[in-house]
Amino acid sequence: MSDVFAFNGDLSAGYAQPEPLISGDEVFNAIPSSLRRVNLPRWPRASEPELVRHYTWLSRRNFGIDNGFYPLGSCTMKHNPRVNEKIVQLSEVNDLHPLAPESHLQGLMAIFYEMQEMLAHCSGMDEVTLQPVAGAQGEFAAIRCIQEFHKKNGESGRNKVIVPDSAHGTNPASAAMCGYEIIEIPSNDEGRLDLDALKSVVGQDTAAMMVTNPSTLGVFEPEIAKASEIVHAAGGQMYYDGANFNAILGKTSPGLMGFDAVHYNLHKTFSQPHGGGGPGSGPIGVKSHLAEFLPKPLVDRKEDSNGIDGWKYFWRDPENSIGKVQQWHGNAGAVVRSWAFYRRYGRELEKMSEHAVLNANYLRHKILNPSNDLAAKIPAMPIDGAPTKVVKHEFTLSMSPVKDKTGVTGKDVAKRLLDYGYMAPTLYFPMIVPECLMIEPTETESKEVLDKFADDFLKILSEDSDLVMTAPHNTDVGRVDEVWAARNLVLRHPLDN
Repeated sequence: MSDVFAFNGDLSAGYAQPEPLISGDEVFNAIPSSLRRVNLPRWPRASEPELVRHYTWLSRRNFGIDNGFYPLGSCTMKHNPRVNEKIVQLSEVNDLHPLAPESHLQGLMAIFYEMQEMLAHCSGMDEVTLQPVAGAQGEFAAIRCIQEFHKKNGESGRNKVIVPDSAHGTNPASAAMCGYEIIEIPSNDEGRLDLDALKSVVGQDTAAMMVTNPSTLGVFEPEIAKASEIVHAAGGQMYYDGANFNAILGKTSPGLMGFDAVHYNLHKTFSQPHGGGGPGSGPIGVKSHLAEFLPKPLVDRKEDSNGIDGWKYFWRDPENSIGKVQQWHGNAGAVVRSWAFYRRYGRELEKMSEHAVLNANYLRHKILNPSNDLAAKIPAMPIDGAPTKVVKHEFTLSMSPVKDKTGVTGKDVAKRLLDYGYMAPTLYFPMIVPECLMIEPTETESKEVLDKFADDFLKILSEDSDLVMTAPHNTDVGRVDEVWAARNLVLRHPLDN
């Protein structure tokens, strides 16, 4: 049995294990008999070339932003500059241990401090913590800060959080995790905030309102300042979901709109790889009256002639912190990549917002232009306004007219787009748009890419219905049963089959 733990000297194998510090028999005898294997594990035996081919084959089965256009609405799947990867892989950053003393972390802490300051500046907030590692975790942390704020003021009876019906699903989920009751208000006929609906539910039990602006419909809320006044007058707080921050950066800020807290998606606005491309990061910023409750620790600094540029950086815990929401100091790699992106562009990030909005409006017009022959074959396709309507960074289309006329659903169109080499747009969200496709081109796509996508999209709508309804045809995996997969999880390889 001790042979199991010995070095594998077979050069045809794609792996090797060093000899253990103690003998194989000692390792084996140290394992309780109830936990010992009866049979050796059925690991595949493969040579190095076979392993390389296997993982290369797997990588080609996945679709990513480096493969093609990824117009996933509300998720900002855009190019990730490789220079950011070079910086985060520097040994001075990559090889640091989170338990190292402050004196060994001064360079990284300087980056953290600058990122805190830059995020506070562009959002109109007073203090920022970088600890949350996802947008949803940032939401939870910010709502907890608001909860502790009300508790300190003797207003624990504020137990309701208001969300529009166009909100991201994580908004009500995050508030519910904090124990709040969720009050949903309907949008008006334009898909925007209904102030009368807000007035009818706000009151002494209102803890906060959570808003995304621009909304998931891709439209800006022009009366957001009035909404903030209504909530504040009742003693509530305003929370800004920063998922769509890339549409307004440099033009306005949550602080100017009247928000008290905000989360930022570094993996969206600030180019950190997203989804399968890497972990996220969801720092939160708050106004000064909420700063004492921020998750700990923050990075602060004091003047020191022997420090970096005359400063010494140190960890600081807010006075009434809600505690840690993530181990160590958050996702340091994501922070450094986003810091590099921010430092590279600085005030020019305003152009990012301009190009994101320009691309969305251009693509929307290309698809909905009545003069397009293909579009003319599908009358009244959109339900969200005329082609001249101005949106922000993304837009929604309803496939309901197409479904009524041909039987082709939004899901069918999304599946068929895979055959054309695109990632499908966000499907069936927001739910207030029937048969919804939500499309976000981002600022990094060229006019040629957008033109081709629009042409291919319209071509799909003119194809034979059976062809579209049975798509995809050219992918490694055909149409799957998502309902069955969700109900019957397969979490391990069926080695015995």
